Amino acid sequence: MFRIPRPSGPCEIGTITHHWVDTDRPDVFTADPDDHRELVVQIWYPATRPASATPAPYVPDADVLAPLAKLLRLPRFVLRCLKYVSTNAVASAPVACDEPSFPVLIFSPGRGGYRQHNTWQVEELVSHGYVVAAIDHPHAAAGVRFPDGRLVTFDSRMLDHDFVDTAVPFLAQDAVFALDRLTALNHADPTGFLTGRLDLSRAGIFGLSLGGAVAAEACRQESRFRACLPMDVWMPLSVVRTGLSQPTMWITRDAATMRREGWSQADIDRTLTTIRAVFDTTPGDAYLVQVPDMYHQDFSDAPLLSPLTRWLGLTGPIDKHRAHDIVTACSLAFFDRHLKDQRAAFDGLTERCPEVLLETG
Repeated sequence: MFRIPRPSGPCEIGTITHHWVDTDRPDVFTADPDDHRELVVQIWYPATRPASATPAPYVPDADVLAPLAKLLRLPRFVLRCLKYVSTNAVASAPVACDEPSFPVLIFSPGRGGYRQHNTWQVEELVSHGYVVAAIDHPHAAAGVRFPDGRLVTFDSRMLDHDFVDTAVPFLAQDAVFALDRLTALNHADPTGFLTGRLDLSRAGIFGLSLGGAVAAEACRQESRFRACLPMDVWMPLSVVRTGLSQPTMWITRDAATMRREGWSQADIDRTLTTIRAVFDTTPGDAYLVQVPDMYHQDFSDAPLLSPLTRWLGLTGPIDKHRAHDIVTACSLAFFDRHLKDQRAAFDGLTERCPEVLLETG
């Protein structure tokens, strides 16, 4: 069993999970018009760690991840073992008191993924003073277990490009709804944890793969998101047409690395061409980061899960710790600059990450 590496920031980490129902929005994935959209959202926040604290599990219900194991060509037992993995967070720990409030980030995971699959990155951000809320998108995630025991599994239509294109705007509304619920928590959290501790005037969003497309579309729909970080994904046509007004950082790879990983030329062209189109038209600060030798799963916790990921070609030749260091260094520099107004946040970034190809616009 692996353990999530200790983050580098000074803050301890607490976590709490919510089940939210959007009574104003039918769930387009189901045939029943009376089905309202439901989300499971896990929140990580800077905390005061109790002396006798027990680390929270990485994935409490790993059995829901069976569709992901199939998608990644991994034996099912590999992901079932995740329920025995510990994190650096403590469930329901008291919120840290060294700052009156914290900037808020929403994370959208990849297609067939799970809300915790970038815990390594999430905990690093939280340790540096961010609150992060990760969404399990029902029907787009591997599996979502609701508090009453219902299990919503992955919708195979999400493997079809055309269907995904129509689903992205709806999934982006999940992120906007989550932002609304976080605003309500800040006003009056029933648990008492987060009342008055969330600075929603400093809200950003990031996502990997499908979640990166969702993040970009959410920023197109909602101006309250002040910073956008899509990772290794094409941009929706709606975003290509209108552009993004928020500062945006794309983190991806070069075409040669994608080709080595086995991506089709059509997928390579779609990803890099649409990113470039939005990057070139963004009126505000824009950053395009390309990291040679990183494969798609290197942006997530996948390299930690098992050595099988390397043997199966799911992760690239880059060292897993180096890949993490690059992603977190770029993420922190970007959000620190645009949500914490630390103008010098990018100073020394290229020296710390010399292998990175960084363009600014």
